[in-house]
Amino acid sequence: MVIRALTAVGAGIALAITGHTVVNLRSLRTPRRDATPGSERVSLLIPARNEQEHIEQTVRSALAQQDINGLEVIVLNDGSTDRTGEILASIIDPRLTVITGGQEPLPPGWLGKPWACARLARRAEGSVLVFVDADVHLEPWAARAALAEMRAGSFSLVAPYPRQVATSWLERLVQPLVTWSWAATLPLAWAEQSHRPSLSAANGQFIAVDARAYRSIGGHAYVRGEIVEDVALMRAFKTAGHLTATVDGSSLAQCRMYEGAGAVANGYAKSLWSAFGGPAGSVAVNALLLTAYVVPPAAMIASRDRRTRALGLAGYAAGVASRALVARRTGERVWPDAATQPASILAFSVLNAVSWRRHLRGTNSWKGRPV
Repeated sequence: MVIRALTAVGAGIALAITGHTVVNLRSLRTPRRDATPGSERVSLLIPARNEQEHIEQTVRSALAQQDINGLEVIVLNDGSTDRTGEILASIIDPRLTVITGGQEPLPPGWLGKPWACARLARRAEGSVLVFVDADVHLEPWAARAALAEMRAGSFSLVAPYPRQVATSWLERLVQPLVTWSWAATLPLAWAEQSHRPSLSAANGQFIAVDARAYRSIGGHAYVRGEIVEDVALMRAFKTAGHLTATVDGSSLAQCRMYEGAGAVANGYAKSLWSAFGGPAGSVAVNALLLTAYVVPPAAMIASRDRRTRALGLAGYAAGVASRALVARRTGERVWPDAATQPASILAFSVLNAVSWRRHLRGTNSWKGRPV
C-alpha cells in the first residue's frame, strides 16, 4: 500500500506538470525572424577563456547580425592560454574590439564570469547589451529579434534560451533538462508580469538587457559572487521593479554547452550546489523530481500489483509527454530521448550529489579558477 500510495503521488505530480507544460507552451514567446529592425545601437559582448574550438564561429556569427544600426562586438580574452587570442587577432573588422585581461587576480568577492561581463559592459556604447557565451552560434537575425521582443513587451531583460546541442550519452541525458525544467514548471505568463525574484529563469549563453536598466541596478557587480549569475541577474532586475521575459531562443542561437561526459559532470558540479538556495532546497527539489519521474516507472517495472503498475505507467507516460512536447517546440531531439526521462532525472540527481560533495570539500573549479 505504501508503494502504491507513493506511486500515485508521483504519477499525480507528473500529470500535473504535463498539464502545466501544455498551458505554458501556449504562453511561450518565440521571437520572430522577420521582426522589424530597430534603430538602436546594440553591443554584443562575449567573454572568452580558452575557447579556441568555438571563438571564431561565435565572433563571425556576431558580426553577421543583420539590420542592426551601429553594431559593435566586444570580446574579452580572459586570460586564455590556448589559441583564443591568436584566433581573435586574425579576425579583422572595424566593428570588433578585443580586450585582453585575466592575467591579474580577480578582485575580492568576484567570480570570473561576472567580472568578465562587467568589464565588457564598461566598454559598451549600445543602448542594448547582448551578453553571449563564446560557444554560442547566433543566427543572423538573433540580435534583431531579441531586441524587437524586448521592446514590444516593455521588458528590461530578455533571456532567449538557445537550442541545446547534445551528442554524447550524458549530454543527451542531461542537457534537455536545461530547457525542459523552466518550460514545464515556470508559469511564464505570470513571470512576465511579476516582480517576484523566484519566478526567474535565464541562461547566460544569451541575454539581452536594456543598458540603462542594467546600469541602474549596478550591472554584474550586483551578482559578483554568484555561481549562477544569469538567474541572479534576472532576479536583480525583478527586485528593482523591471519586467523580464524568458523566451524560446531555439531559432535564434544554438550551443553545445559541454562536450563529452567529463565536461558535463564538471560543468554541472561547479554550480548545482547553489541552484536551489541551499541544502534543504536541493533535497526538496531532487526528492520531488525523483518521486515524480523515477518512482512511477520503477513501480511500473517492479511491482506485482496491477493497480500500482497502471499508476506507474500513467506517471511514466506523463513524464515522457512533457519532455516530448518541450523538445518538439524548441527544436531538440524528441525520440528516443524523451523516453529516457527517468534516467535523465536520476543522472541529474547524481550530479547534484557530486556538486555538493565537491563544494563541501572545496574542490570545485572551472577553467582553472576555484568556484
